[in-house]
Amino acid sequence: MSLNPSIAPKTTIGMILKGYPRISETFIANEILLLERLGFDVHIFSMRQPREAFAHATVREIKAKVDYLPENLLAPLPIFLWYNIQLLLRRPRAYLAALGLTLKRWCRSRKSATFKHLLQAGYLVQRCLPRTRVGHLHAHFAHSPTSVALFSSVLSGLPFSFTAHAKDIYTSNPAQLREKIEKAAFVVTCTEYNRRHLLRLTGSAAKSVHRVYHGIDLRFFNSELDKASPKPPYRLLTVARMTEKKGLDDVYRALAILKARGIPFTHTLIGEGDDRDELLALIERLDLDDVTRWLGTQPHGVVLDEYRNADATVLGCRIAANGDRDGIPNVIVESMAVGVPVVATRVSAIPEIVRHGQTGLLVSPKKPAELADAILRVLDDTELRARIIPAAKVAVNRDFDNRRLIRDLAAIYSRYMGT
Repeated sequence: MSLNPSIAPKTTIGMILKGYPRISETFIANEILLLERLGFDVHIFSMRQPREAFAHATVREIKAKVDYLPENLLAPLPIFLWYNIQLLLRRPRAYLAALGLTLKRWCRSRKSATFKHLLQAGYLVQRCLPRTRVGHLHAHFAHSPTSVALFSSVLSGLPFSFTAHAKDIYTSNPAQLREKIEKAAFVVTCTEYNRRHLLRLTGSAAKSVHRVYHGIDLRFFNSELDKASPKPPYRLLTVARMTEKKGLDDVYRALAILKARGIPFTHTLIGEGDDRDELLALIERLDLDDVTRWLGTQPHGVVLDEYRNADATVLGCRIAANGDRDGIPNVIVESMAVGVPVVATRVSAIPEIVRHGQTGLLVSPKKPAELADAILRVLDDTELRARIIPAAKVAVNRDFDNRRLIRDLAAIYSRYMGT
């Protein structure tokens, strides 16, 4: 598919990412690939090298060139200084303006990373930009990538925008985030819950905050498997990073309740994270070793096979102590597309897609007993399954088709970048 050449911007989008490629950020790779197929030219600036040894097939299809910025502050300091001093001499007024903004933001946060972001921006503008046709900068995630985009914009004179997702919104300093929204040409976010939160921060920028769901490639998730009447032992699936906001401890406590009731099941967890050791220890304490398995991070083909084998997908998402929370986890959309019923929590934007009793089941966060009851209901109530499985597929097809949603995003870029 391709846009009329007069619609796609003539200049390149400089996409600033925290890391590239990343298994957990398939939605970003999908977005870049689909923009390219619509006629957009993208150049990637990554703040970190890849952290996994493999990548999804989507990445191999992306044509965008990639520049990696120096990751740390001290070791590459001579390189940073070399390019930043050159930029200071070439554009002293712009550099002093960026330095003033850096000091202002540092006074708010007292984080040394603020100076690193300025130096990364100087490196990007002086060393990387001249070799590209970049005419607009766009960052994914509202924290450090957007900080680099903001400083790069001041240093280069190019407009910038950003996409805000989840943790980056709710763990950011509100004043810092408000400033980014006000200075950006536009902001995109992936849920209505997020959009309303950002608008509450700054009503003056209301017209420039847009909601565009991530979406999925529905061609990968078509399934004619009959999941209306599952047979024990039931197969439960969770795909999630092993972090506090995912509420995996609540999931395992719910599973322990089911086991104590004599419900036959197996549970598979796909994902990695900082809380791995604690969660694996919890599994052992709850005597769940014989019914659970942990696969770590897996490529998308393996995840898709697990969806097809599952009788239900279970998530225990909650708001973490630092304010971090999910938007709409991709696992929910993908499970619903395949025809796997979802049991999740009423947190953040999850109710935008999981409507209790209509497209899935919702329970209160931090309530393992409620979660256990809902899991049992979705496994045992064939009438409920017959109702929610097709309704969930309809909802995903209507609202989360990434081939349609990318056109909405492309229209936003074109509106602000010109044609």
